[in-house]
Amino acid sequence: MKKFAFWAFQIVVLAGFGIAYGVASPNIKNEIADDLSPSKRTPIIDIPREVPLRVESLYDRPDMVSDEDLAAVLWQVRPKFERKELRPNLVEHAIRAWSVHAEFRDPDVLSGKQMEDFLLDHGTFILSWGESASPLLQDRPTGVGVNWGEYRSNSVHHDHMLACITEAGARLDSPVLLPSQRQLTLENVIHEALRDFQLDERETEWSAMAFGLWLPPTKTWRAINGREMSFDLLAQRLMRGYLEKGVCSGTHRVYSLMLLWRLDQEFDILSEDVQNEVYAHLELVRDLITESQFEDGHWPPNWNEGSTAVENPREREIRSEIIATGHHLEWLSIAPIELHPPREQIDKAAQWIIQTTKQQTPELILQRYTFLSHVG
Repeated sequence: MKKFAFWAFQIVVLAGFGIAYGVASPNIKNEIADDLSPSKRTPIIDIPREVPLRVESLYDRPDMVSDEDLAAVLWQVRPKFERKELRPNLVEHAIRAWSVHAEFRDPDVLSGKQMEDFLLDHGTFILSWGESASPLLQDRPTGVGVNWGEYRSNSVHHDHMLACITEAGARLDSPVLLPSQRQLTLENVIHEALRDFQLDERETEWSAMAFGLWLPPTKTWRAINGREMSFDLLAQRLMRGYLEKGVCSGTHRVYSLMLLWRLDQEFDILSEDVQNEVYAHLELVRDLITESQFEDGHWPPNWNEGSTAVENPREREIRSEIIATGHHLEWLSIAPIELHPPREQIDKAAQWIIQTTKQQTPELILQRYTFLSHVG
């Protein structure tokens, strides 16, 4: 009888726990999970929008590019890829250039929906890579991770996939199908990225972009180690170190800083001191590219050397010039005119990158797609 009473009491306690857990808030559930699981969790941040923010150009220059040149460049960078062992890095760049809404008449060209499915649906991924490849998506107790860096079947940079699909306009509730067949959403990818972000990572450019387009007006959050993160810290991290260092000759850091500055104008996500630091930093970049542009319009990878880059040119491949020129034009496209070099320099850079892109063979386009996509 005593044993029966004991187990009856245990059942009542467990039932009560189950009911309480079922109605608990997400943060309370995380606190419970912290006690029961070795996996560290952090408070869930409320993401205040269903679709990401979009930072538009502040000016319209139809005279810069003719309709014929625009069509020719877009034709070159259409996402027409071999489907077998399709590299996520190609798809990430393509969906960022074309958006999740892109549609094409040519069935051999990937639509925005097909690219989104490849990145977020493991079933679609294995149709290209098979069961034995390292998966792009990682099923974690705390959410959805994205494998990067080690294999061709993975993303190349930390949070690059998230940043690209965010800029492409994917919705917060976009379904994510994991290797375990568990179905979550893009929101779970964002929460996991926030959870495992570390400020001393080598590359923070894409984390800054993704967080900036989802979180405002939220300014702060906590990472896995309990440290409070903020857009101030992100901006200061992006300004740290040598200008040329970083992916694509340091130009991705410039783009992310420009994006954060623009978002701050609407959502006040930066303190006044950091906002001023960012603007001064971008003024410095403007002055350096004003001095480092070559006569034909391209910028060199060592643009940070200013006039010295022109006076003592380095030996380099054209791919480095494409990377620097295309990426600088990209951040300038969302910059206020006060942060532009003289108009004629932008026109020369645009003409150089347009003609260079048009001259690429299909084989070279595929080899150089990841940086030519920025031209589109």
